[in-house]
Amino acid sequence: MSSPCSLLCRLATLLCVWALCQAQLDTKLPPGTPIIQLRLAGDKHKHYEGRVEVYYNGEWGTVCDDDFSIHAGNVVCRELGYVEAVSWSPSSKYGKGEGRIWLDNVHCSGLERTLAQCESNGFGVSDCKHSEDVGVVCSQRRIPGFKFISTLTNNVESLNVQVEDVRIRAISSQRKRVPMTEGYLEVKDGGKWRQICDLEWTEMNSRVICGMYGFPGEKRYNTKVYKLLAKRRKKNYWGFGVNCTGNEASLHGCKLGHKVELRGNATCEKGLPVVVNCVPGRAFAPSHAQGFSKAYRVEQPLVRLRGGANIGEGRVEVLKNGEWGTVCDDSWNLKAATVVCRELGFGSAKEALAGGKLGQGMGPVHMNEVKCSGFEKSLTECYFNRDALGCSHEEDAAVRCNVPAMDFQNRLRLSGGRNPFEGRVEVLAEKNGSLVWGTVCSDSWGTIEASVVCRQLGLGFANNAFQETWYWPGDMSADDVVMSGVRCSGTEMTLAQSGSHSLWHTVAKHKKINNNVVLGQIHFTPKKFWAALISILTTTYPLPRHTAAPDLVLNAQVVEHTTYLEDRPMYILQCANEEHCLSSSAATATSSSYRRLLRFSSQIHNNGLTDFRPRAAHHSWIWHECHRHYHSMEVFTHYDLLSLNGTKVAEGHKASFCLEDTQCEQGIEKRYECANFGQQGITVGCWDTYRHDIDCQWIDVTDVVPGDYIFQVVINPNYEVAESDYTNNIMKCRCRYDGHRIWMYNCYIGERLEITVEITVYFSSIVN
Repeated sequence: MSSPCSLLCRLATLLCVWALCQAQLDTKLPPGTPIIQLRLAGDKHKHYEGRVEVYYNGEWGTVCDDDFSIHAGNVVCRELGYVEAVSWSPSSKYGKGEGRIWLDNVHCSGLERTLAQCESNGFGVSDCKHSEDVGVVCSQRRIPGFKFISTLTNNVESLNVQVEDVRIRAISSQRKRVPMTEGYLEVKDGGKWRQICDLEWTEMNSRVICGMYGFPGEKRYNTKVYKLLAKRRKKNYWGFGVNCTGNEASLHGCKLGHKVELRGNATCEKGLPVVVNCVPGRAFAPSHAQGFSKAYRVEQPLVRLRGGANIGEGRVEVLKNGEWGTVCDDSWNLKAATVVCRELGFGSAKEALAGGKLGQGMGPVHMNEVKCSGFEKSLTECYFNRDALGCSHEEDAAVRCNVPAMDFQNRLRLSGGRNPFEGRVEVLAEKNGSLVWGTVCSDSWGTIEASVVCRQLGLGFANNAFQETWYWPGDMSADDVVMSGVRCSGTEMTLAQSGSHSLWHTVAKHKKINNNVVLGQIHFTPKKFWAALISILTTTYPLPRHTAAPDLVLNAQVVEHTTYLEDRPMYILQCANEEHCLSSSAATATSSSYRRLLRFSSQIHNNGLTDFRPRAAHHSWIWHECHRHYHSMEVFTHYDLLSLNGTKVAEGHKASFCLEDTQCEQGIEKRYECANFGQQGITVGCWDTYRHDIDCQWIDVTDVVPGDYIFQVVINPNYEVAESDYTNNIMKCRCRYDGHRIWMYNCYIGERLEITVEITVYFSSIVN
């Protein structure tokens, strides 16, 4: 039940929107108000932000940041058709403008209908420089019923397209197609949908439209069909053409074309309404077999995204000489971000993110001061400064891409939870020729599978995965189990892309056996063992635009530099033996015998955006009497010694008996300390060090014969705690043991690809 406060808030919001609509409808300004036009320009990271520019007296100019406020920002954004301003920026954040500085010392109450009504020194009266040009970030929401009004008699082509909304309207034969790639282009202006005359329409315009709808390319369409339809349908044209260069992130970044003379049925007599036909990326291309049953994985890509909560977003990483590295955010903008998005099969970029906003990477920073035209096939084709040094991972660049509307979120739901972000997982599946809702068996259900569900629903990262859901009854009509044996790799866009699942229509019969249900060959337990989850979300309302998670990374150099062998008597290893830190042969060893231990230190950093905390609460930590301490995570790391073909020859593990901030980067305070049964965790920007001289910080190699091996460390191996990126939880080293000494070398984190000579030479010729 909604609280009185929430109802009042919603009512206030509706009244505000109504007031904005009324103000938009009342276009008459007081006599003597200067006639101006506004636009957002400069180096943008989002299409709804930029340097404020004013067209007055036949000339474009800027606004000084002196006395500017969020109230003035609200006036600017509303004049451009946005509901409100989110923030404003002084000191030419979006680059220095040119020409006159039209306004200085601007004072607005926030109720003005145009910036020209705000108090100022007067037009052209300013002591500012362009280093003081002001910028704004507007809300993405457009004013309902907004109608673009041009006050320019000439030079209209210098204005950006300002409409309430844009859509592709499919014809009847295309409406059930997913994704919808073809149809009439319509813009919403003044609350009405209108077509655009195609007489001046170009391929560059179509490229922008397809990009904003999540498609990397465009192609020709069958004109005969649309010519026949045009004769039968009534048309309602918009009063302007459109002029795009092709590298804009959305239609709102394009300039207006020529004015179109509206003459009823005679409008655009020699043309037709604009039609676009887009080419989806391979991951989103329709399949005639089972829809989208298999996740698409690019083989040996040169660019990838990591650390993103949702489809089409993440930190940008590039491959050079077999090693993945990041891109510095200097000069990072929407053009470069769009090149990345299109290269990966998405549309144009919604946002170019800087400052490690989607987590910090590791390894080298391969590219800095990247400058793209927007038409490159790959980010590796863009110019960048090969001599620029000094970039840290705090400056890692990231992107959010436009993604096709795949209807993923309507094929799955959470039911019975306390809020929209938790509950029993229910999927839409085919049964006897019709679609029905059903549950997922919790066999093998874990954080990885829950993360795929959260991604499919657009809820970010998973916080917890539950196998027992007796306290979440869900929808009784969806009690039948329709999916079982789900195992995900974590890269899937939907749960249906995960392997080893079975749907109702593949099952012939079901029956009861020992109070458990058997569907064909699929065995699962009763109702309480349905899959469920809780997603990681902040408590703000409405739904936040992105979520965050921790990201643990092991310092490979510390491991490489601290490795050594120690022969230790069995009689002082009793506690370690109780915690299963020795090999199986230790069970029959005498107390006077020795064990050979491969010791090393591990330094584990949290490079994510939130603190890493044990899943278990204080009261459920396990007490170990021998060592006299609690384990907050029974298995925090796995240590393995592998043969060169991957066979395990020795192993160890480490419980998190003390997960704390050993050290932090400059300016970050420690939060977690194990002393006095304190809170355990690793703060963002801090690291936890397990020294080589503590118990269980080893692998027992007593029974290992001399030879060459691979040493492997895996953090959070059971995925107990959700992270933004699990691929960097693995460290591998080459290892040589001669029976007396050991050498550790070539340590690396994550994947190291053995790529072909052709790819290596190609990329090296660009980057080096």
